[in-house]
Amino acid sequence: MAQTRVDAVVIGSGPGGYVCGIRLGQLGVKSIVVEKESPGGVCLNVGCIPSKALIHAAKTFEKMGKAGELGIRLSAKPTVDMAGMQEWKGGIVKKLTGGVKQLLEANGSEIALGTGSVKGAGADGYAVSVVKADGSTETMLTKNVVLATGSRPIQIPGFDVDQKRVLDSTGALALTEVPGRLTVVGGGYIGLELGMVYAKLGSKVTVVEALDTILAGIEPDCVQVVARKLRKMGVEVLLQARAKSWEDKGDRAVVTVETKDGSAATIDADKILVTVGRRPNSAGLGLEQLGVVLDRGFVVVDSQQRTNVPGIYAIGDLAGGMLLAHKASREAEVAAEVIAGHKAAMDARCIPAVVFTDPEIASTGLTEQEAKDAGHTLKVGKFPFAALGRALSVNDTDGFAKVIGDADTGEILGIHIVGNGASDLISEGALAIEMGAVLHDIALTIHPHPTLGESIMEAAKAALGEAIHAVNR
Repeated sequence: MAQTRVDAVVIGSGPGGYVCGIRLGQLGVKSIVVEKESPGGVCLNVGCIPSKALIHAAKTFEKMGKAGELGIRLSAKPTVDMAGMQEWKGGIVKKLTGGVKQLLEANGSEIALGTGSVKGAGADGYAVSVVKADGSTETMLTKNVVLATGSRPIQIPGFDVDQKRVLDSTGALALTEVPGRLTVVGGGYIGLELGMVYAKLGSKVTVVEALDTILAGIEPDCVQVVARKLRKMGVEVLLQARAKSWEDKGDRAVVTVETKDGSAATIDADKILVTVGRRPNSAGLGLEQLGVVLDRGFVVVDSQQRTNVPGIYAIGDLAGGMLLAHKASREAEVAAEVIAGHKAAMDARCIPAVVFTDPEIASTGLTEQEAKDAGHTLKVGKFPFAALGRALSVNDTDGFAKVIGDADTGEILGIHIVGNGASDLISEGALAIEMGAVLHDIALTIHPHPTLGESIMEAAKAALGEAIHAVNR
């Protein structure tokens, strides 16, 4: 059995793990990143990146169908080649995952393929066992272990995922044919993002959501814009409904749903996509033997990503909180810097979140209700994309920008955007909140014209009663 001694071992190579390995290398800490499948983890391989590739492809297909509105005449009706779309998506994934390996090596870190677990602690630190695909085992001796094993989809009773009839997000991203009828169980961001992809490509989509709203926890008036688009696309959304079971009828699956009045209804489907949340990958790491404290499977950490066991750190989805790739990456940098002896802590005032529906929703800071509940008197400004020259010129006018400020101090408490490009616009909002900006800071910052970013400036002006291109309330 081979043994290797390093300063730190990172288990997992997603947007938390690989970033931690890169930063450790930059800081001169000899480290190895252990990955059981493919570099880049869920995000690069079967999550963030491939889903956005399909979302873009579906939106392009939809826009081609509306090209006549712009005076563009297509000689033939656009068609979908799912095999070609999957090949294009796979090329993007391959390029990025290959880049992860190169970046780790360029910064002085190694990557080891295999399943890692912490087998014990001794005077010299921890023994990390890595079982490789051929069954051989390598032991790594280290003073520091960073757990970055991420999360996986939650399964619900009666809907065991077989990636044939019943899919999770991984299976939905790998379809080589557009299903005629798709039932999505769960009206959160993953279900709606993928549901809208296949609705645009031609599926009859039904969403089954147990709560009384889709996209729970997101600014409600932003959600309303997406709900209108779903109706326009012909997507049926069943709220306060629970998927109870399904039967394979050979030519179709029949899903039984308990509706909000307690009655039963059935839905015919070709595929069933289950997207009801994610759970942490904390089993099999040896945490119980080490005495690492868990909370519902998530590893409990402090602001420096330390667990209760010295030398053991956790980052990303495994550490709970917002299950977002960019949060994992920042936590990774913190953990690496702490291991290297630097003063670092996870002290973000806000973490932006994006939902890649159509239109996109991007939020940072407090929602309007959260700000009220916290005791703030508010000044709120909204600016519609329909009044935005750039949105009109690209024929994409659904949505608005919303800026929430404290009425007494002017401090910006939250920014919420629904519309084309929201994912790219929200970074300005995150910076504003991090630096303690006030409404006038954004209102007096000259934004280039014609751009989508003007919507944030106009919304800040609207909160002050000074909007130029909208009627002030």
